[in-house]
Amino acid sequence: MIIRDFHDLSNTDRTVSDANWTSVRMLLADDGMGFSFHITFLEAGSEHTFHYKNHFESVYCMQGKGSITDLATGETHEIRPGVIYALNEHDRHTLRADEELVMACVFNPPVTGREVHREDGSYALEDA
Repeated sequence: MIIRDFHDLSNTDRTVSDANWTSVRMLLADDGMGFSFHITFLEAGSEHTFHYKNHFESVYCMQGKGSITDLATGETHEIRPGVIYALNEHDRHTLRADEELVMACVFNPPVTGREVHREDGSYALEDA
């Protein structure tokens, strides 16, 4: 059994920051669960384009408001508490935070915690 307290992870290598977002990695590949689980904060007014070519991701909004645009179709959807989106086709997308967004994120395959976004918005597929 794995027990972790979100508040205990804030000053550890499980907290990763990039331009305008911070992600607390509650579960990573080395936990052996087959997925990783993160709580991610996106700053109000920020915009992020991602394309997870090697991972599936699902994201549940817990707080804030924003939007997501599917860059293949141009469709934009509102993001607000209670909304989940799943990138089941490795969808290239732009996420906008009108207010600070607090999101619960699951990645499959799990991330290791060492990844950085590449220029195209993706993570490389790393071994655990």
